[in-house]
Amino acid sequence: MVFGLFSKDKALKKTIERANNVMSQSADRRGAMEKLRDVGSDEALDALCRRFSFTYDRTIEDQQEKDWTVASLISLGEAALGPLRRHMGSAKNLGYPLKALGQMTTEATIFEVIDELLGDEEPGYVRDPKRRIDIIEWLGEWTAKPADIVSRVLPYVEDFDENVRMKSLEVISLKPDASAAETICRAMLREEEESKRFKIRCAEVLAEQGWPVASHKAEVKALLPKLGGKFRISGDTLVTES
Repeated sequence: MVFGLFSKDKALKKTIERANNVMSQSADRRGAMEKLRDVGSDEALDALCRRFSFTYDRTIEDQQEKDWTVASLISLGEAALGPLRRHMGSAKNLGYPLKALGQMTTEATIFEVIDELLGDEEPGYVRDPKRRIDIIEWLGEWTAKPADIVSRVLPYVEDFDENVRMKSLEVISLKPDASAAETICRAMLREEEESKRFKIRCAEVLAEQGWPVASHKAEVKALLPKLGGKFRISGDTLVTES
């Protein structure tokens, strides 16, 4: 009996090695990945999730393998949620894992996972902002209520990284909620904000949505000449010059 367990454990380890060997042929790796899915244990699914962590040199096959992994995790549902969450906790790239997460559990659980991830990605300096960008982009594509999405994205309008700030604005533009107006206005007026591109995009979002700038009206009016004459104040809102 002990020998049988040892044999199975050894076979699983070999399968894991094949599934995560970037030097293997795609067909061999896919066969090992299918075995991991069929075994379905936490160890096997932890290993399957690791397929998201490396890039195969043949782009189409790499994408196909990752798409297959997403579909497999979705098909397993809640059984794969624990391994996926563990993987996401340390993964450098979250694009594919988020695709799986969004279709394998309830909205409440999805937000629970997202909040865990964002809890480790507080706004501020980070050497590589890729994880937070992946989360913000995915939230912009998700179908949850705008208010629930904006509340999670809004802090990143004042992030250290300009690309993060811009991505956050784009998501708010796609999922508008008036609760964002004050923060966007404040971010546009920050003394330490050096990006004209970002300031213009803030003004565009405020103008597009017709959100009031009344509490910062004088400061906004003083800023407008520096934005290339693209905007003016009408009443309490910004409008775009035609």
